Amino acid sequence: MPVLKNLREFAIFPERVVSLVPSMTESLFDLGMGDHLVGVTEYCVHPEQAKLLPKVGGTKNVQISRVIELNPDLVIANQEENTEMVVETLGQRLNVWLTFPKTVRQALDDLWQLVHLFRQERAFLSLRTLETAVEYAENRLFDFQPQRVFVPIWQDQLPAGEYWWMTFNQDTYCNDVIRLLGGVNVFAERQRRYPLSADLSVGTESPSNGRDTRYPRVIKEEVITAQPEIILLPDEPYAFNENDVERMREFFQETPAVKKEQIFRIDGSLLTWHGTRLAKALTELSQYFG
Repeated sequence: MPVLKNLREFAIFPERVVSLVPSMTESLFDLGMGDHLVGVTEYCVHPEQAKLLPKVGGTKNVQISRVIELNPDLVIANQEENTEMVVETLGQRLNVWLTFPKTVRQALDDLWQLVHLFRQERAFLSLRTLETAVEYAENRLFDFQPQRVFVPIWQDQLPAGEYWWMTFNQDTYCNDVIRLLGGVNVFAERQRRYPLSADLSVGTESPSNGRDTRYPRVIKEEVITAQPEIILLPDEPYAFNENDVERMREFFQETPAVKKEQIFRIDGSLLTWHGTRLAKALTELSQYFG
């Protein structure tokens, strides 16, 4: 059976659901549909009830046989979080809905698809409230000048010891959350180059050949040139700590972010978990934007 990219193609009411996407697991509970979940991944830790559900492995190493044993009417997957092999294999046996929101609007549209599928009044009301919060945030953008933001999501070092950081460009959900908060991603237009040496400006670039170019790797000089006014350090997928904060204060002392003491450690899920967690992101992250 084909993998679904739109739930409007789904013809039956799903009594049993397996979620391979932590953010969608949380969203199902938040919208009052958690009782239909019969299996989740090991990373589905919100809310607490999700921890009690049968586990089907991680997001990248899903136990396919375990998912099939649970006999779900619907499997919720994500193109970025789950592997193509898992999605295609499950799609041969089960109804799989493949999500891939790159904007806040697309994430909300996915939630509306769920709401219309389950047709529960509480879900309609909850999602309408979230829509109102997003509309309010959009309207606030006219009231102040956007601030330039750098958000590294991974870091590593070259053999010689020089640090580099992975970030994201404008073709991502994270970028749109930053925009909605009143920021502008300093690397919004930066494409990832292949191989790594080319991405770090020390080698010759090769054709990307369809590979993902949304997560560029940047070096110290690029960040300084970008002149971020705010640096946000998430705790996932890389767990930045206080030592990293001190290192960045040293590396980027020529930027407004350091001069104004605007380097902040944050809950990474607020930027990466598309779904109802957006409401928490708008509340908690807005404090960093004037």
